[in-house]
Amino acid sequence: MTVVWEGTIDDSSAMEEFGRRVGGFLRAGDLLVLTGPLGAGKTTMTRGLGLGVGVRGQVASPTFVLARTHPALHAGGPPLVHVDAYRLGSAAELDDLDIDYDRSIVVAEWGAGLLDGVTESWLEVTIERPTGAGSAALEAETEAEAEIDEPRHVVVEGHGPRWDGVALPL
Repeated sequence: MTVVWEGTIDDSSAMEEFGRRVGGFLRAGDLLVLTGPLGAGKTTMTRGLGLGVGVRGQVASPTFVLARTHPALHAGGPPLVHVDAYRLGSAAELDDLDIDYDRSIVVAEWGAGLLDGVTESWLEVTIERPTGAGSAALEAETEAEAEIDEPRHVVVEGHGPRWDGVALPL
């Protein structure tokens, strides 16, 4: 494991911009696992990834459909597959989604521990909210409601040969 980036993201617009910049480094076969509490900014970052990768349509949380595929804007570009693994109980349930990991860029929110063996390389993005960050977040029913605009600490760790020795210049 290699830390490829670590820092503070000031607000939701900066989180989206961070995702856009990370998206510029991604290619087909890349997998990102996003970890953080409700309202941490996982979906906001993924919206930015969609901009950076260049996909059609608005990237929205796939909570109720488990996975959304966003086609590339340009012919031959990889689609962005956005997975919400929160309601999945096992790697077998994730496998049932029949995702083409080799030809797509896959972002899995809540995917920690469910993607072992899927690929030899992936990025793990951990987003931490400040301790006690707003009781409104705890009472929210959706991630969008819980996303209070305040700084987050973000750590991006690279696993496997694709990310060996890489430091993202963000």
